[in-house]
Amino acid sequence: MKHAFCALLGGTMLATPALAQDTDLLIGSTSASSSHYGYFVAVGQLINENAEGLSASVVETGATMDNIRRMARGQVDLGLVTTNTVQHAVTGTNAFDGNPQDLHLLWVYTNAPQNVVVRKDAGVDSLEGLKGVRFNPGIKGSSTEATTEAVFETLGLTADFVRGSTTDIVGAIKDNRVAGYVKSGAGQKLDGSTMDIATSVDITVLGLTDEQARTLRDEMPDISVVDIPEGAAEGIPTYSTWSFGVGVAAPASMDEETAYKIVSAIMADESAQANAMASLKGADLAQMTLDYGTIPLHPGAARWFQEEGLEIPAKLQPGG
Repeated sequence: MKHAFCALLGGTMLATPALAQDTDLLIGSTSASSSHYGYFVAVGQLINENAEGLSASVVETGATMDNIRRMARGQVDLGLVTTNTVQHAVTGTNAFDGNPQDLHLLWVYTNAPQNVVVRKDAGVDSLEGLKGVRFNPGIKGSSTEATTEAVFETLGLTADFVRGSTTDIVGAIKDNRVAGYVKSGAGQKLDGSTMDIATSVDITVLGLTDEQARTLRDEMPDISVVDIPEGAAEGIPTYSTWSFGVGVAAPASMDEETAYKIVSAIMADESAQANAMASLKGADLAQMTLDYGTIPLHPGAARWFQEEGLEIPAKLQPGG
């Protein structure tokens, strides 16, 4: 990150005005094969075009867990997070037990159903049927991976987990070296990488039973259980699965004005984000943030909400 500075040389002050150069921001995203990566490319363009004094670049990463670690190391300035994992990070629970992270929420842009996708010829017709089957629980280092493992443990499910990147796993499923994977959906539709698999092999989606859904609602309050209507992809009937929100967080070290400019640019947009991710057409990002946010807003983000006259819930209040 570039910072303007003043230097005293030979008793003469040489000042570089704060607006003479842009503040460079690195945005942690996810795998380039994910539809969420395209969304962050649009976010970067919006910042570059509409946030004065800021210049953003998108970095391909391993998604939420990787982004949180990179923000802690100062390697990225903001990044994709899921609402459940970032809540664990801030409270120092689950994977962050005893190691709380100082992060603030900027906005939430979608709710991400976790789709359990398998090759139809794998002969698996239920989550219980994955026992002993080579199966990827989500991109390595992602919130999908961590949440899948927690869900399986809660429900007493097992599988022969295979780790890897989205690109590796998509290829392995096509080659029948892995039976399937868990992948965040794009709204109520299957992800682009899943549709890529479907061009080569027939797929099916495994849903939760009513009993499993009740168990998750009772024992995992940091996630939601959602019903996906028929048509997530051609030939896919309605099913139930677990879900969490997906948004953008930044370290507390980000200054208020930078966060305010970023959120203002994102909230003012009427087309770029929806063009990058079709499920966002008509979405109210401000309301989604208030509904699905799980950690306090960054003071700069809160300023935008307050200026718009929106009531910020207690759990999202900065310093709350």
